[in-house]
Amino acid sequence: MIGYSYSVVSNGPINPLGRLSFVKIENPDMYPGHTHANLLAQYAAERGSQCAIVLHFAGSSNYRSFPTEVNNSNGTNQSVYIIEVAFLDTQGSGSASMSQINYLDSLKVALFGVPDKRYKYMSDGKVYNTYSEMMAHVYALAKEHGQKGPIPMVWHGTVRTDSPFMDPGCGFPLFFQILTNTYGIIPAYTYTLYGLIFPYLNDPYAHYELTNYVELQKLYNAGDLDLNKVNSTSAVDKYYKQLSKKNLTNYD
Repeated sequence: MIGYSYSVVSNGPINPLGRLSFVKIENPDMYPGHTHANLLAQYAAERGSQCAIVLHFAGSSNYRSFPTEVNNSNGTNQSVYIIEVAFLDTQGSGSASMSQINYLDSLKVALFGVPDKRYKYMSDGKVYNTYSEMMAHVYALAKEHGQKGPIPMVWHGTVRTDSPFMDPGCGFPLFFQILTNTYGIIPAYTYTLYGLIFPYLNDPYAHYELTNYVELQKLYNAGDLDLNKVNSTSAVDKYYKQLSKKNLTNYD
């Protein structure tokens, strides 16, 4: 099963990594210069990739894709283009919280995949009604930004209210759907299971986020981690502080 999955995925267009992070550490959740964006860009650069995909559960953002700079191992800078995609579950609130999960429905999805037309998708301010339209947009962006080889893909994985040990977090169902549609159900199982342990093995912020998740969730939900309230001094943060609140919230 593992060998079969590896042989199928190794020759495909998507390189599934797994969960990116555990809790939200700033609002917006993903923008140029954000810690999680920089981490994803680093993952992509380490794999020689020009782009990376991050998946979300749709909220108020328009999920704009963006470039972000990362330092290579040879000391030079590389621009990695972060492609943001979110899904909208037309039959419920999806993975919004553990208390809202329909476990029978989740089992059906796990066994048979996501039914056609159940999800809609958001990327770069546009709603896509079908999976094929959304993926065409993703591949077009990757080509436009010079992608060579498979595109590293993560689900954001952040959890607002539940335990991040129990809740796989934001974007998880879409990760599984893309793997199922691209590689089939067996590789989807294999790489989704690996994706759940991926941050424990690779994320340098995992210990901090997991040991402080209750406090971070309280701060985030109270608005105390909003970018316009954070006393940060980087050039990127100064730039985004000058944007209107409406424009600022366009980043997730």
